[in-house]
Amino acid sequence: MSGPAASAGASKMAAFINHPAGPKTVFFWAPLMKWCLVAAGLKDLTRPADKLSVSQNLALAATGFIWVRYSLVITPVNYSLAAVNFFVGLSGLTQLGRIAAYRNSHPTAAPSTKAV
Repeated sequence: MSGPAASAGASKMAAFINHPAGPKTVFFWAPLMKWCLVAAGLKDLTRPADKLSVSQNLALAATGFIWVRYSLVITPVNYSLAAVNFFVGLSGLTQLGRIAAYRNSHPTAAPSTKAV
């Protein structure tokens, strides 16, 4: 491809690569790697609720939502970081909901003190 269309495509690619939150910065790679926490949260949906850690999921929910706010006030605004942190927080809340539902339906079961 040549001509104006080729240069427009090349300039868009260059703009993406050289963006303040582009792939040359931590602002791009940190959110990309943080999706592993979301994947771990999805994997934990297969674990029995009595084996889940309240403190771990509370920390994931809290830090996820705190970082959403931070992602929207920093310069440059980092929407990919906000998105991944929203899902980290959501996965923590989901697991806390599962734990609460389990404990409500099994009131005689002692809460697990050890995360596996």
